[in-house]
Parts: sequence; structure tokens; C-alpha cells
Amino acid sequence: MIVKRKYFKIVGVIILLLTFLFGAVFVSPLCAKEVGDINIDYRISGTGYPLVMIMGYSGTMDMWDPTMLRILSSRYKVIIFDNRGMGGTDAGDCQFTIEQFADDTAGLMDALGIQNAHVLGWSMGTDIAQELVLRHPEKVNKLILYAADCGTDVVPIDPDVVKKMSDTSGTLKKRGRRLLPLLFPRDWLKNNVTYLKKLFSRPMKMSSPENIKRQYSAIENWKGSCGRLDQIKSQTLLITGTEDVVTPPENSSMMVKGIPGAKLATFENSGHGLMYQYPDRFSQAVIDFLK
Repeated sequence: MIVKRKYFKIVGVIILLLTFLFGAVFVSPLCAKEVGDINIDYRISGTGYPLVMIMGYSGTMDMWDPTMLRILSSRYKVIIFDNRGMGGTDAGDCQFTIEQFADDTAGLMDALGIQNAHVLGWSMGTDIAQELVLRHPEKVNKLILYAADCGTDVVPIDPDVVKKMSDTSGTLKKRGRRLLPLLFPRDWLKNNVTYLKKLFSRPMKMSSPENIKRQYSAIENWKGSCGRLDQIKSQTLLITGTEDVVTPPENSSMMVKGIPGAKLATFENSGHGLMYQYPDRFSQAVIDFLK
């Protein structure tokens, strides 16, 4: 689990620093629903069959790419939300666990009158999505796992990536710019700085350090799904970038062999943030799979 812990520390810091550098774009109106011991903040855009999207570690729903949301909501009723303790969602009294986050997602679906839906998770959100489909299989139609691993038997991160992550020298802004190549391929980043500044143009909600720490503990304590992948009965698509140094693409290649009938979509010259790099292609891959 040491590799897993390092992986999520990298993801969390990159997301927080990306927010600090650029901000984010808001989308549809903000709403809230009581789910168990918490109120969950969520947004719905579009009409049609529901597509529930689960955010990754330390992130809020404002981190989803707006172009992708616009394209997907032209076909589906897209539901995005803040996980327990993140953004505007309450922390509640329950222990933070991946299983609890999955139950929260199922509870939100119930509160919204959604019997079942397609589900898309990013990064840590894929852990939650896996638990959701395993604990509540009747709620998941098709499953999309973007930048996924199964928790324990993971392909390790390159030691150089961990070394870069451990370098705390310089200001927060300088550190953030130094870490961006961990989210995007360096050549692509060099040619798209203006695009990123335009993309992330407004302030976004933040989460408390205490709740981020509690979410991190949930990841540490998750036993993973590697030994249960064959129990996933939903049609599954794994999406990965060939240059993802945070979640090496080999993890998706391994998982596609373990999930019955799963498919793999690999994006060249793409990193952990490939939905920001190629939102049109990413969205089309999702739409083609969900047809």
C-alpha cells in the first residue's frame, strides 16, 4: 500500500495546486440533497438516461472538464457531486471509507429517484465506482473507469515521479508549475499553457485539510478490488493515457483482463489529465461505449 499512498498524495497535491494556479469553471445550478447523515452538493445538466460521475482524491465537482460536461450532457442527464467532506458536502458522523463513499453515491441516486445509471469515475473515483458496482450492482448499468487501478496489486510509480513530488522548494506557485508535467505530458503542456489558463478561469470551492486527510486515510485503508474484478458484471470501459505517470497505464491493461468483457481505450500523448487535453475525443469514447 506504500505505492498507493504515494500515488494519491501526488494526485491530491497536483489538483490543489492546479486550482491555486488557475481556478475552475462552474457549470449548472448548485443543488443539495439529504443523504443519510449528510447533505450532498450536486449539479445536474442535460436530459436523458443518467450518467453519474465520481470525482477523485481531494477534488470537487468543479474539477470536471466543462467541454466534456457540455458534450456528455447533450446526450445524457449528467450528475456530478462533491464526495463526503469535499467542497460543499458535509463530512457527517460516519467514518471516511471507500465503501462509505460508494454507499453515499448510491444514496444520492436514491434521493434523486435514479434506480440505475451509467457511472464514470476518475482516479480515486474509480475506487468508489468499483465498490459501488460490487456493493450495489443493480444501480450500475455501464461502468467507465478513467485512470484506474484496483488498489493493491498495482504497477508502481516511477521513483523519479515520487522524487519530483517530494521536492518542496520554492513558492507554492513555482511548485505547482513544476508539478504540472505530472498531470500533462511536458510537450503538450508547453504548447497549451494559454489554453489551460482559459480553461480554469474562475475560483472554485476548496476542501478542508482535515477532511482531505480523512479521505486519504480512507484510501490507505481500502483493501482494493483486485481479487474481485471477476465479480463486476456491468459492461466496463477502462480509459488511460499512455503518458500517465500518476496511474501507469499498465494498471488499466491488467484490470481489463480481470473484468469479464471489459474494453480498453488508450489515448496517445495523454497524461492523468487527458480529459482536459482531449475533451472531445474523451467524450466521444464515452458516448461510443454507452450507445
